Amino acid sequence: MHGPLNALTDVRGLRVGHATLVGEGALTGTTVVLCPPGGATAGIDVRGAAPGTRETDLLRPDATVERVHAVVLSGGSAFGLAAAHGVMERLEAAGEGFPVPGGLVPIVPAAVLFDLGRGGSFTVRPTAETGAAAYDAAAAGPVAQGSVGAGTGALAGGLRGGIGTASAVLPDGTTVAALVAVNAVGSAVDPRTGALYGARHGLDGEFPQVIATKEQLAGLAAAQTRRGAPAPGTATTLAVVATDATLTKAGCGRLATVAHDGYARALDPVHTLMDGDTVVALATGERPAPAPEALFGLHHAAATVVSRAIAHGMLAATSVTTPGGSWPGYRALVSP
Repeated sequence: MHGPLNALTDVRGLRVGHATLVGEGALTGTTVVLCPPGGATAGIDVRGAAPGTRETDLLRPDATVERVHAVVLSGGSAFGLAAAHGVMERLEAAGEGFPVPGGLVPIVPAAVLFDLGRGGSFTVRPTAETGAAAYDAAAAGPVAQGSVGAGTGALAGGLRGGIGTASAVLPDGTTVAALVAVNAVGSAVDPRTGALYGARHGLDGEFPQVIATKEQLAGLAAAQTRRGAPAPGTATTLAVVATDATLTKAGCGRLATVAHDGYARALDPVHTLMDGDTVVALATGERPAPAPEALFGLHHAAATVVSRAIAHGMLAATSVTTPGGSWPGYRALVSP
């Protein structure tokens, strides 16, 4: 079963905030995941060939820092890494950070996706102010999905992508959840049926049944064709996977590795030279460390919630037309 919100915020202590840029030429934004006071243990696995990241070396098991205070996902390609600075400043003001002589240094890993120019202007992208706005919007309640935050300018296989989230509660009470910004070269849609790949891993009644007509299948194929030939580094799907279990940094790294299976189940192809596919895993440590059998179940659930989150993101995305292009949402072509 899923948690009460079916969202990343079902892991108690986590907060999620979005900031979406508006105005002429804008189609981008930033999403922040704030950790509980004192931070959370974290690990990372990068599988795509074109990543854009910041402070991720600190997540190696042999690095000094044990905990992170927030994770930033952002549009804007490498320019969007600036959003993490605004989050750092907010955390420092709140008294959160790694203690050093004279003060605190908040540890904020960040990863970015490519959406430059999709709103019509190549130079409109997230800044430190965008990151601060996402921090200010962060809350522990329901998480907005679809065309918001880091998912605002996202695309997937010629359709509009976006933010999706999902959670699972395991038999022993452990919670695992994911938040994904879907921005892939590959498609989230089975071209033979029109169904979302990720929906196959849904819980009972979680996703609508889809039986696409020939006309709808033709519309999906046309959207894929209109996308044109992708260029290196112009995609990237990002995810944060979290649990309330106690894990080491190495354990979080393994959780992130297994969570990539959720990408492979919900996107085709994935981990390409066009993508910088990245997963950050967080463990809040509210519950005990799982025994091996329970850890197996936790890993399996992590991959599944990622697939479900991708499907939710695609379902929630809306169509958009800008000077940079026109991209339909999945629901606009296939009405479940």
